Amino acid sequence: MEHPLAGGAGAGVLARPAEECPIPWDEVVGDDEPAPVRGGGWVPYVNLDNAATTPALRSVTDAVAAFLPLYSSVHRGTGYKSRASTAAYEGARRVVGDFVGADPERDAVVFGRHTTDAINLLAGSLALAPDAMVLTTQLEHHSNDLPWRARARGRVVAVAARPDGTLDTDDLDRLLARHAGRVALLAVTGASNVTGVVPPIHDLAARVHAAGGRILVDAAQLAAHRPIDMGPHDDPGHLDFVALSGHKAYAPFGTGALIGRRDAFLPRPHLPGGGTVRAVTADDVVWADLPDREEGGSPNVVGAVALAAAVSRLAGAGLDRIARHDQALAAYAQDRLARIPGVRLFGPCGDGGAACKVGVVPFTLDGLDPGVVAAVLGYEHGIGVRSGCFCAQPYIAHLLDLTPAYVINAGSAGGVPGMVRLSFGAYTTTSDIDLAVDAVAELATPAGRASATATYIQGPDGTWAPS
Repeated sequence: MEHPLAGGAGAGVLARPAEECPIPWDEVVGDDEPAPVRGGGWVPYVNLDNAATTPALRSVTDAVAAFLPLYSSVHRGTGYKSRASTAAYEGARRVVGDFVGADPERDAVVFGRHTTDAINLLAGSLALAPDAMVLTTQLEHHSNDLPWRARARGRVVAVAARPDGTLDTDDLDRLLARHAGRVALLAVTGASNVTGVVPPIHDLAARVHAAGGRILVDAAQLAAHRPIDMGPHDDPGHLDFVALSGHKAYAPFGTGALIGRRDAFLPRPHLPGGGTVRAVTADDVVWADLPDREEGGSPNVVGAVALAAAVSRLAGAGLDRIARHDQALAAYAQDRLARIPGVRLFGPCGDGGAACKVGVVPFTLDGLDPGVVAAVLGYEHGIGVRSGCFCAQPYIAHLLDLTPAYVINAGSAGGVPGMVRLSFGAYTTTSDIDLAVDAVAELATPAGRASATATYIQGPDGTWAPS
């Protein structure tokens, strides 16, 4: 099958419909890339899997291309390129701190690989009393759950979710009262990667601070969709720590960040090594100050430059505008999907449901494995979505009403039942959603179900594909 761009630049380009978005589609690298479909032919690729990873923005790749000729080691080199790289790296640190409203004197911006890395770093570096409790929630991605289980063994409790998937703040209050004086931290998602639910993080911060604890916000899904302001340290709703990933914010160059209060870190690094010390002898070590102490090894300077360029573009586009765009798309998608027989939606729906979430819409289709639905959308329509449990099995189990024993048995046998997830970016259009919903509607017909059941098989890795 010949690629439609073969034979010369621009030959056979598959155009996308024009629609005003906070970030126009032509600013997104690869958004005009065609995709082959089953049976022959090509269609414009539609990316509705932005909650997993976002494409790069052209402004980001331009910033990287401009920086690469200057790339060199940072912090200790005296050559021109080392000085230029150090300036770019530390400039990126300031940009990221400003993006989340960090206090430059009292907060540190520590670069790492991604949100998972940032949370593990905090779990290993946060000063905790021997009997300290850590609260997570039932909404969490595994990355904001498992590191705390490893650090505070037997002293991690999850705040419950309500039937609609929102956080049960009454349960939080009960837990804070039950463990009064021992709660060191609430680790909570800023926006769920399953339902898109956005908990009231500043209200939660005030509750936890009143109980003597601190708050970490996993902003992996939040950073590209909503404004973040950590707030003054003396404000009851101040956010103590924020973690985010570049690859979910249009900068897929391998960098994320942990931003938070300097006085909460242990005096030793989570990962000791080069760059984390001020002096070393055979018997003693003097550790460096933050953030150097927590950035062992050669840092990903290119990734930091990319992340700074991405958050600058998001700020320029307007996070409030992006939030309104998200809400409109979520409401539109939920309304259209709800009209298809056999579709079950999850998370807040109906009037006002989209107002408390980012652009994520999970659903199931009666009688078909979610993996089959996702495969049909990909192989036959060129639409990228995600299926499964999205690394949030306790939350999926809650929404699907699965028992813990069932989840363990199903996982051991090959896979836990999940959902199909549509997730939107600042460049997603209603036309993109129409293509996906129309494909689901076609699949929901008796003929569509029969064809998918007869055609698609599951491979040993759990994914589905045409036989």
